[in-house]
Amino acid sequence: MASPLVAGLGVATAAFVGKQMVQMYVKMKAAPPMMKAFYKGGFLPEMTKREAALILGLRESANEERVKDAHRRIMVANHPDSGGSSYIAAKVNEAKDMMLGKRKSGSSMF
Repeated sequence: MASPLVAGLGVATAAFVGKQMVQMYVKMKAAPPMMKAFYKGGFLPEMTKREAALILGLRESANEERVKDAHRRIMVANHPDSGGSSYIAAKVNEAKDMMLGKRKSGSSMF
C-alpha cells in the first residue's frame, strides 16, 4: 500500500520539477542576450582621461600597446571609409591622443 503512494509522490515531484525547468528555459530564451554594459550618456564637451578610457574600453592606467590595440580594433569597425561615422572616428582618435598624452586638454573639435 505504501509503495504505490511513494511512487505517485515521486512521479508528481518529477513532473513539478520538470515543469519548473521548462518555464525557466522559456524565460531564459525570451530574455535579451547578456552583453557587456556600455556607458550610457553622451560625450562631454571637454574630453577627460576617464572618458577616453571609457571610449576605448580600457583602464585609465593602460599602457601604450593596449591603447593602440583598442584604437585599432574600434577604428576597424567604425572607420568612415567603411561606412562608419566620422564623428565617432574623431572621438576615438581624440581618446587615443588623450590616453597617449599627446593632447593634454582643450575643448573638442565638435
